[in-house]
Amino acid sequence: MMLGELQTLALSGLPAVMVDALTLAVAARAQEKAPGHYALQGEDVFMNVMQFATQGPEQKKAELHAQYIDIQLLLAGEERIFFGVAGSARDCEELHSAEDYQLCGRIDGEQSVVLKAGMFAIFMPGEPHKPGCIVESGGEIKKVVVKLRASLLNA
Repeated sequence: MMLGELQTLALSGLPAVMVDALTLAVAARAQEKAPGHYALQGEDVFMNVMQFATQGPEQKKAELHAQYIDIQLLLAGEERIFFGVAGSARDCEELHSAEDYQLCGRIDGEQSVVLKAGMFAIFMPGEPHKPGCIVESGGEIKKVVVKLRASLLNA
């Protein structure tokens, strides 16, 4: 898991392909888009814009991915994301290969981070994460999840 802020993206030390993916989402004016799926570079880089109320962590399952890196950029509100290192997901359900996700009941050694507007968290394939959780009390958030094909890191 990597954490950063848009305002210091140029100083983040992230691989260029990750910086480019975030830059594409910002240039596409994600904050002005309605919830939905938007292509940025075909199926290699795309974004899902979401708007919803945060929930208690007990109401949510962790997710993990195999083919895509998840870049979760918070546009409005605040959210807690619970996460773990690769290999820490437990009680996992069936892998949905076509949609590149798997849901899991718990995370061993679970950690959490609070995102405020303008912050992003990056989850590599195999790293379980449970986004959209309440910080202190429930609230509405708007976010964009930029999906970056992991193989592009090696290109």
